[in-house]
Amino acid sequence: MRVIKKVLVCAVFLLASGAALAQQPVVGVVNLEQALFNSTAAQELQAVIQEEFKDDQTRAETLNTELAALVEKAQRDESIMSDTEKRKLSSDAQEKQVQLQMISERVQAALQERNQAFIDSMRENLSAAIQSVVAEGSYNIVLNADSVAFFDNAYDITGKVTAKLNELNQ
Repeated sequence: MRVIKKVLVCAVFLLASGAALAQQPVVGVVNLEQALFNSTAAQELQAVIQEEFKDDQTRAETLNTELAALVEKAQRDESIMSDTEKRKLSSDAQEKQVQLQMISERVQAALQERNQAFIDSMRENLSAAIQSVVAEGSYNIVLNADSVAFFDNAYDITGKVTAKLNELNQ
């Protein structure tokens, strides 16, 4: 009789611990920016942007090469150059730097504008992808990776969200 009582008590404890384990929350962590910008749509956008700004990139590379040549000439020939030649060389270098800065600012502004437009256009799909992954994985809590000090990669669902986002965008 005592043995049966012990077995019953053990069975009750096992059932209770099993119920407690079943009630533990399922947690996921997602890096929203990574999920969005690793998507196929983002990669396609990056290819379009690179093509669009190819001329600016080429011009910037040319200006950098010309600027480096001017600097090298100034260092190499400084002792034999007249003051007028030094001023002209300095003026040319400043002009090229200004052109480089203008190209850089124009491209940066356009990239920021494009990226923000992309984020805005994908906001609903990103939300739907997260909701779908949450439902499929029975997650109770999904945290933004930027808000978490540390997490084990086992909790990272960013890849799943990106895959779902790609699926929704097809």
